[in-house]
This record gives sequence, C-alpha cells and structure tokens, in this order.
Amino acid sequence: MWDKPQALNWIANFLYACAVVLMVYGLLFVVVHLPIFPLREVRVEGQISHVTREQLKLIVGKHLRGNFFTLDLAKAREAFEKLPWARNVSVHRRWPDKLEVVVEEHQELARWGNIALVNTYGELFHAASDSDLPVFYGPGDGVHEVAEHYGRYSALLSVTGMKVSELVLTPRRAWEIKTDKHMVIELGREQMDERLAKFASVYKNTLTNLGANVLYADLRYPNGFAVRKPVATTPLPKVTTGAV
Repeated sequence: MWDKPQALNWIANFLYACAVVLMVYGLLFVVVHLPIFPLREVRVEGQISHVTREQLKLIVGKHLRGNFFTLDLAKAREAFEKLPWARNVSVHRRWPDKLEVVVEEHQELARWGNIALVNTYGELFHAASDSDLPVFYGPGDGVHEVAEHYGRYSALLSVTGMKVSELVLTPRRAWEIKTDKHMVIELGREQMDERLAKFASVYKNTLTNLGANVLYADLRYPNGFAVRKPVATTPLPKVTTGAV
C-alpha cells in the first residue's frame, strides 16, 4: 500500500474530511447548547374551553426542558396530550424563541355509563364534566357505533319533541332508547331507522293528539308496534282522626 501514492492520498483526504465533519459537529453542538437560544414564549392556540392556564403552566414548568434547538418536540407533545380534554396536539418551533402549541379539545357528546365520556368522534376519554349529557351503554367495541346511531335516532325523534337520554346496545346487538320523557323504546336488531321513523310519525300525528302518556313502545313487530300506558290506580280513601 505504501508504494501506492494515489491510495494514500485518498485515505488522507478521507481522514481529513472526517476530522472536518467532527469539528463542525462539535462546534454546532456547543453553539446550540449555549444559553443564547432560550425558549422565551410558549404560545397555546386552539378553541380551548376546558384546558386551564394553570394546567398549561404546570406542563411548561415540569416537562419542557432545553432551549430553542434542544427541546424534544415529541416529548413536549406527549406532555400536552396528557391533559384530560386534549384530543390532539401539535407542537412547532417558531424562530427565534417561541414554541407554538395547537390543542384540539374533545367535544363531549355523551357519557359511557359511569366510566368515561364520549366525544363527537365516537372516542372515549376520561375527564370530569357537569354537563347534562345522554348516557350510552354497550359492549367495549361499540362506542363508535353507539355514537353514530345516536345522531340518527336523535334526528328521527326530533319531530316528537323528545330527546334521547339513554341509548343501549345490548350484547345481542339490539337497540333500546330511553327518552327525556321517560319513555322506553325497544327497536330490536332489524330496520331500526325505518321503525323509529314510522313510530315518530304516528306519535306526532296521533298519540299526542289523544293525550296518550306512553311509557313503553315495542317496535319489534314487522307491521306495527305496541305501546303501554301508565296503569291507572284507584286513590285510597281519606283517613281522618278524631274523638270517638
């Protein structure tokens, strides 16, 4: 090899290039870690109504480490995503000293039993809410399905003036509705939309005009439905006391 000057020159050039690269890398490493590039501002954007300023300050003070260049964006995003109402978070650097955080909050749609909340995408999330929300029940893999049917059933029932207060999907994939008027509606497993639409039309045009207070409606019949009214009770006689 030593009698091959061309090969020796190539090796020398290669080693020289490696030395230059390492020197430049080391210089850049030192520069970006200098305190002359501090992160001076964290700007949080998005339609935020549940995430509080105190929660944001806690994350900034506890989880954001480093300067403008060395801050780990992935870890920063994960920290903000731990907020109970945060559905999606994006984090970007903005030269020269800002961090931009865009937070998409969950929009609450219902409660999933007493376990969690359901957002408008049919996703579960764990947060506290004092809103008056409908309650969903169903198998663990049925959250999105129940949320989707809730929208359709609510629209179909709107002509009756009633709202869905509870929606149940049984393990046998049958549907049951409870309204804000305390009516229970059994939909079954087939032609649910068609049956509910027919019932809503009859309820609006007939049952309400008759002043019928229906507590239960079974729509699982092929050509009609059955309803049940409250059982009339005979009032007890009045009891008085006095001298004998």
